[in-house]
Amino acid sequence: MTTRGSDRASAGEPDFSGLVARLMRSLARRSRRFHAGLTLLLVLLVGAADYLTGFERSLLVFYILPIALGVWFVDRSYGIVLSILSFGIWLLGDFAAGALDTKAGIVGWNAAIGLVAFLIVVWLLSTLRRLLTELESRVVQRTAALSREMRERERLEREILEVSEREQSRIGHDLHDGLGQHLTGAALTGQLLSERLMTRGAKEAPEAERVVALINEAIEITRSLAHGLSPVALNAEGLVTAFQDLRAYAAKHFQVICDLECETDAVVDDPAAATHLYRIAQEAITNAVRHGGARAIEIRLNRDATNATTLEVADDGVGIPESTDRGRAGLGLRAMAHRAELMGATFWVRRRPEGGTMVHCSVPSPGDSAKVRPVDFTAA
Repeated sequence: MTTRGSDRASAGEPDFSGLVARLMRSLARRSRRFHAGLTLLLVLLVGAADYLTGFERSLLVFYILPIALGVWFVDRSYGIVLSILSFGIWLLGDFAAGALDTKAGIVGWNAAIGLVAFLIVVWLLSTLRRLLTELESRVVQRTAALSREMRERERLEREILEVSEREQSRIGHDLHDGLGQHLTGAALTGQLLSERLMTRGAKEAPEAERVVALINEAIEITRSLAHGLSPVALNAEGLVTAFQDLRAYAAKHFQVICDLECETDAVVDDPAAATHLYRIAQEAITNAVRHGGARAIEIRLNRDATNATTLEVADDGVGIPESTDRGRAGLGLRAMAHRAELMGATFWVRRRPEGGTMVHCSVPSPGDSAKVRPVDFTAA
């Protein structure tokens, strides 16, 4: 469906509305002095034309154009001055043309009506200009307030995530350094007790061995929990190592085939961004297993042609529903999208043509981080 303007353009007719809009934008860029001189010149030109055409043909309506321009681009006081000047020039022109000798009463009545009409135009346009100015001012104020609110919300969201990551990291370290060490000590003590019982030939020795085995399993579970809470070391190689551990964890605990394709130069210098990227991969794997029923998952972490670090997690599950969008997405998908927004990353989740789901996140290089990054939930 096309508009009337496009129909006229296709038919070769000029688009007068677009021409007027461009002219008004061009005039708006000029100074008040320019507009004062232009409108004064227009009044004089209309007055000269009015005199030359004689008093039988009144050009009173044409004075409204310079008066309107003067009110709009200068101010109301100048519009009143132009109205009085236009009235005087028009009256003098008619008198010089001989109107006073034949139609003095009619000329006087028309002059009064013309002056009132000029002043009404001045009042209407000045009021409209004032209302538009106030509206523009309110729009600017609301936009500034909204921008401040959005920046504050983004700051609070970043702080909340940072606090959450710090708390998870602290809990992870406490599990590893506190509970993990305590369990290790208990395992050593139990091992010593088991060896003594075996030396004495006590029948409780096998039970002691089983207790030691259970404690060792608890140590492995504690280490796994600690690693899940604090996965990414704060160095360039930490992200690659964390993804290698994530692949091993997924293969062991989810009983899936998990392959990892990871370039050694696929690093993220910002520790917070590295953690966000890891959490996105972690959530993508969890969603693929729990909601998609995936049996095989492939993780790819590399650098693309723009020097951005790109993460892709593909699975062979049932795939993301076709109707999924940002508003209907689950908590996990929204969390991944939010983390991508905080990094300024490109993020999308799509159904794969061959089945399953593809999660894509591309973290720009530091010099490219100012660009707007889209977040998309679509089914390919």
